[in-house]
Amino acid sequence: MHGNPMPDSYVYVTEEGVTRHYADGSVEALAWEDVVEVRVVTETDSDVLYVLLDREGEGCVVPRSATDATFLARLRYLPDFDLDRLTLASDARHAGVVVVWRSPDPPSALPDLEYD
Repeated sequence: MHGNPMPDSYVYVTEEGVTRHYADGSVEALAWEDVVEVRVVTETDSDVLYVLLDREGEGCVVPRSATDATFLARLRYLPDFDLDRLTLASDARHAGVVVVWRSPDPPSALPDLEYD
């Protein structure tokens, strides 16, 4: 019996965030409230990745093949997110990385430290 091969990962988009489960059991997850940067990585014409990052540089990589209207609609809730910029970067014909959005909020201030 021949079935469909098991995909290498599954991506879940919810109101809370994005989670990617890999076939090896590893998981990447990021809450929407923690997203501070969105990048588009193009490797070939058909291989496009969306990279969501938090302040520590940790994040979740979402292949374009795993995106749907829910993912794109949720990105639009990020402050001043430009969907046209995302589309242009995704349709690029050359390999590269484009930052399509950064949080307009400055990083949180470091706590006041007392020195001797």
